[in-house]
Amino acid sequence: MFAVGGAVSNVGGWLQRTAQDWLILELTGGSASALGTATALQFLPMLLFGMFGGVLADRYPKRPILITAQSMMAVLALALGVLTMTGTAQVWHVYVMAFALGLIACVEVPARQAFVVEMVGRRDLPNAIALNSSSFNLARVLGPALAGVLIYLLGGTGPIFLVNALTFAAVISSLAFMRKSELNLADPVPRAKGQLREGLKYVIRREELLMPILLIAFVSMFSQSFSMSIALMAREVFDAGASSFGLASSMFAVGALGGALLAARRVRLSRKVLFAGAIGFGLFQIATGLAPVYPAYLALLVPTGIALITINTAANASVQLATSPEMRGRVMGIYMLVFTGGAPLGAPLIGWLSDLAGPRAGVMLSGALVLVGTGLAVLATRLIRNRLARRATVTA
Repeated sequence: MFAVGGAVSNVGGWLQRTAQDWLILELTGGSASALGTATALQFLPMLLFGMFGGVLADRYPKRPILITAQSMMAVLALALGVLTMTGTAQVWHVYVMAFALGLIACVEVPARQAFVVEMVGRRDLPNAIALNSSSFNLARVLGPALAGVLIYLLGGTGPIFLVNALTFAAVISSLAFMRKSELNLADPVPRAKGQLREGLKYVIRREELLMPILLIAFVSMFSQSFSMSIALMAREVFDAGASSFGLASSMFAVGALGGALLAARRVRLSRKVLFAGAIGFGLFQIATGLAPVYPAYLALLVPTGIALITINTAANASVQLATSPEMRGRVMGIYMLVFTGGAPLGAPLIGWLSDLAGPRAGVMLSGALVLVGTGLAVLATRLIRNRLARRATVTA
């Protein structure tokens, strides 16, 4: 039920994400900085409040949180659709909606991530995370391509937002009709002082948590802006229309879907898989920036998607498996903070550089910084581990 409802809603989400990017480009005459600002605003709340959302996910039952959050997102999509259809939409409207979506996601995302283990238990968790990613990326294949066609056929982006508002009914109803007796519910954590600080200490003291979280922090700072870069490359470098832009997003998603299905076959996602995904993503980003023609660019998007979903799935599964049930909401809040919270830093930087030196330079710099960040994650983990070891020796 969760997979089917999520797949329908995810298609709508990618319809809206594609339409939102295209709407901003239309309203601003192709401004990469405006596109980067919208991306940053959508992820800024997670940077500011993401850990508090994880605390709430531990304190309260997760399914009611998810139903409430999905309903609020539907209302926002409906509002933007009405504004666009009536011709009154302005760039600041998109900015406000992006920021509001980010606020809701502060609670919804860690609750949804932690809810997966309540549905399947610990034994099947790695496969469930990978299959959930498959559903998400299947929607990522269909959504952008369908959005490009619908924008062309319907003459604008307004109807796309209205369609997305309707798709939320699928995931809300799937959550509402689940049988509570068949869930592996974790006991809510009572309200107490210092719960946020306790979650941070829990992560810092465990290398099996600290390493993937730091790696995701560095990688996601620039991976979150890659969808923005696809729009810029398609429109500004290869002079592609809305339908061709949707095709580029779908080719990237085809790779992501393939990577998710490969991950679902693995019983264990090792640290080697984690680093292979990070290094591969950085190298393929650089390669896409060097693509001479549009068909070559489309072909390179497939392995780029495989590499990105490999690191995302491996990091998510390793963090959840290494976390105790009473800490899962807080740990996933920290994980999602670094996963999405880097975008307010990375997206404006890549957008500004793309305006200054062109989209190709922005994409290649992003890939180079991913490679540098992978090395910094290893170095930072070792430094923190050695410092904690020295402190423990002194205390003893």
